[in-house]
Amino acid sequence: MARQTTTGKLADVTVRQAKPGEKPYKLSDGAGLYLLVNPNGSRYWRWKYRISGKEKVLALGVYPDVTISKARAKVLSAKQLHILDEREHLF
Repeated sequence: MARQTTTGKLADVTVRQAKPGEKPYKLSDGAGLYLLVNPNGSRYWRWKYRISGKEKVLALGVYPDVTISKARAKVLSAKQLHILDEREHLF
Protein backbone atom coordinates (compact mmCIF):
# COMPACT_ATOMS: atom_id res chain seq x y z
CA MET A 1 0.00 0.00 0.00
CA ALA A 2 1.28 3.49 -0.83
CA ARG A 3 2.24 5.85 1.99
CA GLN A 4 1.67 9.53 2.50
CA THR A 5 4.39 12.14 2.71
CA THR A 6 5.26 13.56 6.12
CA THR A 7 3.62 16.93 5.35
CA GLY A 8 0.15 15.40 5.02
CA LYS A 9 -0.09 16.28 1.35
CA LEU A 10 0.02 13.52 -1.23
CA ALA A 11 2.91 13.53 -3.66
CA ASP A 12 2.22 12.83 -7.33
CA VAL A 13 4.51 9.79 -7.17
CA THR A 14 2.46 8.38 -4.26
CA VAL A 15 -0.74 8.73 -6.29
CA ARG A 16 0.84 7.14 -9.37
CA GLN A 17 2.16 4.20 -7.37
CA ALA A 18 -1.08 3.48 -5.48
CA LYS A 19 -1.79 -0.22 -5.98
CA PRO A 20 -5.19 -1.89 -5.59
CA GLY A 21 -5.77 -3.98 -2.49
CA GLU A 22 -8.38 -6.53 -1.48
CA LYS A 23 -10.64 -3.74 -0.22
CA PRO A 24 -11.05 -0.11 -1.29
CA TYR A 25 -8.83 2.29 0.65
CA LYS A 26 -8.30 6.05 0.87
CA LEU A 27 -5.15 8.15 0.52
CA SER A 28 -5.75 11.48 2.25
CA ASP A 29 -4.40 14.77 0.92
CA GLY A 30 -5.86 16.81 3.77
CA ALA A 31 -8.82 19.20 4.10
CA GLY A 32 -11.21 16.38 3.16
CA LEU A 33 -9.62 15.59 -0.23
CA TYR A 34 -8.74 11.94 -0.77
CA LEU A 35 -8.03 9.40 -3.48
CA LEU A 36 -10.22 6.31 -3.33
CA VAL A 37 -8.31 3.28 -4.65
CA ASN A 38 -10.59 0.37 -5.60
CA PRO A 39 -9.69 -3.34 -5.87
CA ASN A 40 -10.15 -3.19 -9.67
CA GLY A 41 -7.40 -0.54 -9.87
CA SER A 42 -9.64 2.47 -10.49
CA ARG A 43 -8.72 5.64 -8.59
CA TYR A 44 -11.28 8.33 -7.84
CA TRP A 45 -10.83 11.79 -6.32
CA ARG A 46 -13.37 12.59 -3.61
CA TRP A 47 -13.91 15.56 -1.28
CA LYS A 48 -15.64 14.98 2.04
CA TYR A 49 -17.23 18.03 3.67
CA ARG A 50 -20.11 19.05 5.93
CA ILE A 51 -23.03 21.31 5.17
CA SER A 52 -25.62 22.12 7.82
CA GLY A 53 -24.04 19.45 10.02
CA LYS A 54 -24.47 16.67 7.45
CA GLU A 55 -21.52 14.89 5.88
CA LYS A 56 -21.39 15.00 2.09
CA VAL A 57 -19.00 13.59 -0.51
CA LEU A 58 -18.32 15.30 -3.83
CA ALA A 59 -16.88 13.29 -6.75
CA LEU A 60 -14.10 15.28 -8.43
CA GLY A 61 -13.04 12.89 -11.19
CA VAL A 62 -10.96 9.89 -12.10
CA TYR A 63 -7.18 9.73 -11.84
CA PRO A 64 -5.19 10.19 -14.15
CA ASP A 65 -7.72 12.35 -16.08
CA VAL A 66 -7.90 14.60 -13.02
CA THR A 67 -4.41 15.19 -11.62
CA ILE A 68 -3.71 15.96 -7.99
CA SER A 69 -3.30 19.68 -8.75
CA LYS A 70 -6.61 19.74 -10.66
CA ALA A 71 -8.34 17.95 -7.78
CA ARG A 72 -6.98 20.53 -5.32
CA ALA A 73 -8.18 23.37 -7.58
CA LYS A 74 -11.64 21.78 -7.79
CA VAL A 75 -11.78 21.62 -3.98
CA LEU A 76 -10.91 25.33 -3.74
CA SER A 77 -13.69 26.16 -6.22
CA ALA A 78 -16.15 23.94 -4.38
CA LYS A 79 -15.23 25.54 -1.04
CA GLN A 80 -15.97 28.98 -2.46
CA LEU A 81 -19.36 27.77 -3.72
CA HIS A 82 -20.00 26.05 -0.39
CA ILE A 83 -19.37 29.30 1.50
CA LEU A 84 -21.81 31.10 -0.77
CA ASP A 85 -24.38 28.35 -0.18
CA GLU A 86 -24.00 28.68 3.59
CA ARG A 87 -24.53 32.45 3.41
CA GLU A 88 -27.80 31.95 1.50
CA HIS A 89 -29.11 29.75 4.31
CA LEU A 90 -28.52 32.54 6.85
CA PHE A 91 -31.06 34.92 5.26
